Amino acid sequence: MAARAVGLLAAALLLLAACAPVGLGREPVGAKREQGDLRTPEGDYLLDWRNPASRFYRSIHISYPNEADLAQAFARNADPGGAIFIHGTPDRVLLGRDWTTGCIAVSNADMDLIWQLVPDGTPVTIRP
Repeated sequence: MAARAVGLLAAALLLLAACAPVGLGREPVGAKREQGDLRTPEGDYLLDWRNPASRFYRSIHISYPNEADLAQAFARNADPGGAIFIHGTPDRVLLGRDWTTGCIAVSNADMDLIWQLVPDGTPVTIRP
């Protein structure tokens, strides 16, 4: 598996200096296209709300689908899906593996850092 990391930017300033290893959807190659494809979206989104009591420790919602995602899904008569988050990891065994249904998983310690440093409304770009 190729090494991947997530870096979060807000207003062109790096808020999280350290990069965190991540787990993606179980089908990590290619952008999310529809509900149930087990892929992580790729593109520009916002971190728009939080769940402090997530079943995956803590989670911050990613504003998927955006307008481009909706348009491509509509053109294919497909449901684009949703409920995509950056979240913690319930089991240390899962760290560094692609196991989510499309979310971005980080260690709980990294989730604490993201939770503290990154405000709601922060733009995030997800790239392959």
